[in-house]
Amino acid sequence: MKTQDRYDQMIARFEREMPVAETELHYDNPFQLLVAVILSAQCTDKRVNMVTPALFAAYPDAAAMAQASADDILSYIHSVSYPNSKSRHLADMARMLDSEFGGVVPSDIDALQRLPGVGRKTANVVAAVVFDLPAMPVDTHVFRVSNRIGLTRNSKTPLETERTLVKHIPAEKLSTAHHWLILHGRYVCQARKPKCEACFLADICDYNLKALKKGGNQ
Repeated sequence: MKTQDRYDQMIARFEREMPVAETELHYDNPFQLLVAVILSAQCTDKRVNMVTPALFAAYPDAAAMAQASADDILSYIHSVSYPNSKSRHLADMARMLDSEFGGVVPSDIDALQRLPGVGRKTANVVAAVVFDLPAMPVDTHVFRVSNRIGLTRNSKTPLETERTLVKHIPAEKLSTAHHWLILHGRYVCQARKPKCEACFLADICDYNLKALKKGGNQ
């Protein structure tokens, strides 16, 4: 199957099987999503959603969080992964957002990456989810699933994967496709044991087709 044909099939099937695809992080405004995404690095959305209600109640905006110390923030997020570094990042991020951006989360990906704790993936998530811009955040799920299906070929880095996906997926579908791949990786194409028997992409997936061929040759 040609690469673009595989992309077209993938998009058509996700549109049919998963017409609604959105982040599982809970948030009410751009600042809250930015905080939640920073907290979600190497941590489950479920765990993040457990700590953010109290955190957002205490610090509803950048101005409020800018007044907090890292230790203050740590008391709310101690149960997430890497809480010490994340509490420092949040404190520094809020101060810069408040002082340099007037507390308003920027939509520009380069401006977002100036904020402490905000890498390219986090910036792309905010751009795609909040501002509906044609961005493709690549996390571990997107990276793994793209390679398994055959959307990418031996991609070495998230940026390489991002560029390949952006090349083949229509701009207006990028933000939704990001959620498709994340949710598929989270619930079907899991890292340790993908559920190929329950996958609606199995017949066009490189990983599954190779496994079937290998099994048939035994």
